[in-house]
Amino acid sequence: MKLNELSPAPGSTHRSIRVGRGTGSGKGKTSGRGHKGQKSRSGGGVRPGFEGGQMPLSRRLPKRGFTNIWAKEIVEVPVSALNIFEDGTEVTAELLWEAGVIRHLKDGVKVLNNGELTKKITLCVPATKSAVAKIESCGGKVEVK
Repeated sequence: MKLNELSPAPGSTHRSIRVGRGTGSGKGKTSGRGHKGQKSRSGGGVRPGFEGGQMPLSRRLPKRGFTNIWAKEIVEVPVSALNIFEDGTEVTAELLWEAGVIRHLKDGVKVLNNGELTKKITLCVPATKSAVAKIESCGGKVEVK
């Protein structure tokens, strides 16, 4: 047995400190909150980013550009990622997600012409013109519904 083989790892688990359980515990009376003040009160404290009235860093820094709240987030899939499917498979966005090719279905999926394709598949998601040409050159079809 070696030190790195101990389970659970030494120091990874510890008992939680029970505050307010008498002076003998070391965390009695004020329970580690000190005397008086905003932080000693129940529900007390300041909001995140508050700097005691000083102009906060988030307001001191210059702002640039804007965020388009209507922008669509399209997940890009290379053609080479479609090689995991068998010949004749009808590839949909849901199938890509179930197979683990894409991590999440956001606003859509688009197949790009990156890599090589060796399988004869039927694609049911949007693709670039060059990706469509590559799929059809392998004997596959593209049916965007």
